Amino acid sequence: MGMPDFLPEDWRNATLIGRIQTTDGPTPILIKNGDVFDMSPVAPTVSQLLKAWPETGVPEGGLPLGHLDDFDFAKVWIGNRGDNQLLSPIDLQCVKAAGVTFAVSAVERVIEERARGDSDKAQDIRNALAERVGADIRSVKPGSEASAKLKAALISDGLWSQYLEVAIGPDAEVFTKSPVLSSVGWGDEVGVRSDSTWNNPEPEVVMVVTPQGRAVGATLGNDVNLRCFEGRSALLLGKAKDNNASCALGPFIRLFDDGFTIDDVRTAVLDLKIDGPEGYELVGRSTMSEISRDPLDLIAQAMSEHHYPDGFVLMLGTLFAPTQDRDVPGRGFTHKVGDVVTVSSPKLGRLENRVTTSKDAREWTFGIADLMQNLADRGLLKARNTAQPKKIAS
Repeated sequence: MGMPDFLPEDWRNATLIGRIQTTDGPTPILIKNGDVFDMSPVAPTVSQLLKAWPETGVPEGGLPLGHLDDFDFAKVWIGNRGDNQLLSPIDLQCVKAAGVTFAVSAVERVIEERARGDSDKAQDIRNALAERVGADIRSVKPGSEASAKLKAALISDGLWSQYLEVAIGPDAEVFTKSPVLSSVGWGDEVGVRSDSTWNNPEPEVVMVVTPQGRAVGATLGNDVNLRCFEGRSALLLGKAKDNNASCALGPFIRLFDDGFTIDDVRTAVLDLKIDGPEGYELVGRSTMSEISRDPLDLIAQAMSEHHYPDGFVLMLGTLFAPTQDRDVPGRGFTHKVGDVVTVSSPKLGRLENRVTTSKDAREWTFGIADLMQNLADRGLLKARNTAQPKKIAS
């Protein structure tokens, strides 16, 4: 079968965590040096596995499943929905996302707002805003004195926006992207609403975080977005972001170790490629060094005063805002059914998905109760010792 071509370039030095569909059910796996281990005897979910992951080393107890060469991770759209399908690498973690974390995306959100979701008006607004806002916004640190001065100037010019507030103000935009267990993995289909007229992918680095707020690794993500909905009103963010199959993650979580650290996230370069069914091609690149807020600051803001007992993942936002015309001059880019979207980064691998509508995407029916029943049927849910220690007589 051959080694999968979606692995990190230095996969031999990487510690990778993922999930596959086996005959028994969803199964956490560990990959080291190309060897695959079933980690369900150690922890039945990825959430539990990462919660107990040691600061150094790899936990013992995984069952050998063979070498990566033995697995055929075929894409769903060419007929594979059976055993060893590669799933999203997370399970019980909450899926959070940070928005407007790059200057370019901040300007595009302002354009959406002012165009009221009408792509025909976008280019004229983009031209009017780019020189004034685009140049200034890159030069200030969010929450700084300089950002406060820029805010005052933009308000005076009548150019202030709620999107600029989260782009350069003290508080980041952090929202819940999708429900637990709803994300799709490499080789699956991603969905856009069938009534959306202006939409695009959002290639992002995704941080993986324990309940205590400790970043343990990263993966790739596609935070599919409906610009026509969010542009009409920011209160439609949920409808723009949270739809069936609208969140893709993978192919694997790469854990932090001596060969991969938070600094690799800070300097990561993401490449995006879209291959349309009609021969259309779009390429783009995001450089994490241009992000306005540090990934660890975004994690801290996501934690806030909240508690995530199963941990969470945080999509860090995107620099990519497609403006290349597809069909009608001046209307920019929007997805078509059949687009193949590839997000890649040398140390995280390649996430590949095909676009369909959320209506036609595989129905999501396997929820938390189903997972718990499956794990119970497999004998993987071990009873905890809840007995209280006896009081010592004085």
